[in-house]
This record gives sequence, C-alpha cells and structure tokens, in this order.
Amino acid sequence: MKPNTIHILIAEDDEEDRMLTRDAMLESRLVNRIDFVEDGEELMDYLNNRGKYADIKEYPLPGIILLDLNMPRKDGREALKEIKSSEVFKKIPVIILTTSKAEEDILRSYNLGVNSFITKPVTFNGMVNVMQTIGKYWLEIVELP
Repeated sequence: MKPNTIHILIAEDDEEDRMLTRDAMLESRLVNRIDFVEDGEELMDYLNNRGKYADIKEYPLPGIILLDLNMPRKDGREALKEIKSSEVFKKIPVIILTTSKAEEDILRSYNLGVNSFITKPVTFNGMVNVMQTIGKYWLEIVELP
C-alpha cells in the first residue's frame, strides 16, 4: 500500500480494541497518521479543537473517522448526528466500526449519514482483512474531499 497523507481519527473507548486496531493497521501496512479518542465528547473536542486539542497544527481535521457506536458520555450515534449536521464536518467520511449487528443500528447509522457500517471481526486476522480493505478502498480508490 502506498504511503498516504490522509489522517485517520478513531473513536474507540475500549483500550484492547484500540491496540488491536492499531496493530491490524500496522500489519496492513497502513502508514497513515492515526489518532485515537475515547468517546464522543472527546471526538467532538478534537474536531472543534477544544481543550487539549486546541492546537490545530497538532490536531488537524481528519480525512476519515472510524467510529464505535457504544461509548460512554456521548455515544457514536450522538457523535455521528453532530458530525453529519455540521457544515464543516459533514464531508468527512465516517465509518462505523462496532460490535453491533443490530439492524436498528445499521439503519439508524445510514439515516444519520454514515458512509459505511462494519461489524468488528472477532479475530486479529479478520481485523487485518478489514483494515486492508478500508485502506484499499478509502485511501487508494476513493477520491476524498
């Protein structure tokens, strides 16, 4: 996979899932900058350059957001609604990456404007395959704004 300058922001509250995602991205040879936030509140602080994310040079707007649905404080559904209702943020592709397989979550996410909905694989190899596919599609094939 070619080096890419698209910055990936991942909202995931579970530390093990963050480590698994990072390892799977490395295994997939994704060399993009990756930042993690732990819930929807922190995600919105990052996007709005508030609090510890105030430095826009250090925390630039991401090119893609991977978003877990089930997080504390502000969950992924609430964050997605806020992102897609913002003139500034709505153009950022959001990919739901969650353990949920609930049809209600899938339909609601698409109704709120999500770009893709992916159920997290249960194995490391499965996660590597997902990251390779995300990398191929979103970072090599698609033209992003």
